Amino acid sequence: MFLPARDAFSPEVRQNFRMNRRPEERVQVLGGSMDLVRPEEVFHFVAGKIAAREGAVVANHNLHSLYLIRKDEKIAEFFRKSDLIEVDSVPVIFWARIVGRASRRFHRCTYLDWRDAFWERAIRENWKVFFVGGAPGVGEKAAARIQADWPGAQLAVHHGYFDADPNSAENQAVVDAINAYRPDIVLVGMGMPRQEIWVLENQDKLGPCVTFTVGGAFDYEAGVQLPSPRWMGQVGMEWLFRLMVDPQRLFTRYCVEPWHLMGPAIRDLGKAVARQLAPRKASDTGRAEYARAAELARSDSLGGR
Repeated sequence: MFLPARDAFSPEVRQNFRMNRRPEERVQVLGGSMDLVRPEEVFHFVAGKIAAREGAVVANHNLHSLYLIRKDEKIAEFFRKSDLIEVDSVPVIFWARIVGRASRRFHRCTYLDWRDAFWERAIRENWKVFFVGGAPGVGEKAAARIQADWPGAQLAVHHGYFDADPNSAENQAVVDAINAYRPDIVLVGMGMPRQEIWVLENQDKLGPCVTFTVGGAFDYEAGVQLPSPRWMGQVGMEWLFRLMVDPQRLFTRYCVEPWHLMGPAIRDLGKAVARQLAPRKASDTGRAEYARAAELARSDSLGGR
């Protein structure tokens, strides 16, 4: 009943896409809310916010974040306040499809998936970008590589090794540096959950900008971390590559935390069953009402005779 449709992971061409999000694109899966949007739709959303000089937060959900929102109220608050929540997990997309949501592989949105289109558009639209995160020197190395590949990219950086307490002098200095640059987009890559908490506590201090949480994106750009082959990400096996590269740090994340999502998964299945049965119940109710009305009409007819 709940097997994915044949085209659930087919390589659809991403030329045609809607500019306006529909309410059903915000779905509830595994206890978290997320938006089934393509990268092109994300950029359209971002462009609209920049043109209107409005601030916004673009978050992303994966199995780790879905675990964290059950354990940390600050993380849960961050996702509640986020304006757009990308899906950064093929297993989550696959599960959403199983329980009846209209998810497809192209709904996976990560920095490494949309980086080329992002920097091309940033140059075309004259967007200024500020990156916060990474060890000292990593951001500068990443920026040099990006500007070599995309001459004209406007990019400033600050490392993520500072006291992130919202009342600390170091944190205020970072906020001041961002505001002095007046970016259109801020990319925060300090790892989950530190980056989410930092955005939650500091977004209101920033000028009108769109803030993304991007994890280790600039570590990959700088070459200090090895990204998984893209085909592994497309088939949902990126986690296995990362586990093999760094088993000590990631064993709990990939092999223990997902078991904490069994409760939400069972509830998802229950809701999927209810949705499947709802039309049948409505049909049965309609037939019963029709039969009752027919019987009353028959009784009236006989009584009239």
